[in-house]
Amino acid sequence: MICPHCERNLLRKERTGNICSHCKRAYALDPKTNTLRLNDLRVLRIATGLTDGGRIHVTPGQLWYALSRKRIRDGDFDPGCAGGAIVFAVIAALVAGFGGLTFLWYVSAVLLAIGLGNLIAHEMGVGRGIPPLPRSVFRDSALVPWTRVYGTLPPGMVDDIGDPWPRRPADAPPPNAVLVCPDPSIAAFLTADGLPERHGIAMVQGPENVRPSLLSALPPRGPVLVLHDADARGELMVEHLRAKLPGRPVVDAGLSLRTVRAQPKAVAYRDSLHKPASEEMQQLTALGKFTPEELKWLARGWRFPLVGVPPAKLLAVVDRLAEEAGRRGDAERRQAAEVGFLTWPGTPGDGSAPAGER
Repeated sequence: MICPHCERNLLRKERTGNICSHCKRAYALDPKTNTLRLNDLRVLRIATGLTDGGRIHVTPGQLWYALSRKRIRDGDFDPGCAGGAIVFAVIAALVAGFGGLTFLWYVSAVLLAIGLGNLIAHEMGVGRGIPPLPRSVFRDSALVPWTRVYGTLPPGMVDDIGDPWPRRPADAPPPNAVLVCPDPSIAAFLTADGLPERHGIAMVQGPENVRPSLLSALPPRGPVLVLHDADARGELMVEHLRAKLPGRPVVDAGLSLRTVRAQPKAVAYRDSLHKPASEEMQQLTALGKFTPEELKWLARGWRFPLVGVPPAKLLAVVDRLAEEAGRRGDAERRQAAEVGFLTWPGTPGDGSAPAGER
């Protein structure tokens, strides 16, 4: 590997304890000792690309996907190993045939079975779509060593731990729309890049946070935007909110399952621990909007995550939706003010409905 400090090409024996034997400086990640085969220079290169050259901020969840994408797509079955086993099986069979060594026939058969098994598994996609390093342990595996050496996260990165959904100050003007965003990495990403403040958006974690008190502060037709993964639960979240909020515009801001699956460069992954329950699959089937093949894909736990969308592209799309919601909200409030709607006599305490509930 290349030392990130002196740029010398280091043999394994020249980097004991993650310290370069030439410049004597420590580095964070060694491709021989971490699951994603990372090195510091690769992390820096990928992080720079995600931040669009430092123009925007990104989060650990987005970095995890970008570093895992190739391994998720290709899987961990190496067809070269299969080829080697088959070659040795043929050699063993030839030696057994010419030398009369019976036991080599058994060795040949075992090697042939291993080689063909690996080859068939690779062609069938066994292991494909399974992250070699789960997102939940990426921090301990990659970011903790990184911060131990460099003191901070990679350049341009903001953290997504804790509660990244911004709290609106008590004296803030009423929001123009609500953005439901369950993914903490995306919530931290949008907040760090100023989207909620820029467009007057109240961002919340889930449908349970879309409370009457929040809705009453919106314009009468102020929308609820839903930003979700392309998976079973994301699709159902939109439908549940529409059922919960009759008369209120609920906008599916994506990801669209059908659109994502049509993209040749989109790399989905499988999450065996979070496959949709049979009840959820029944609800999806009852919607009548998915093909049998799409339902089968969802039932197996396949998903395409928001963190997999190129950050600059995701920010541009959500920016556009939020800007449109802001324009509509301002227009509705201006119209309401012209007819005295916002100064309607009475208060919620004497039985009149607050703005936004009529």
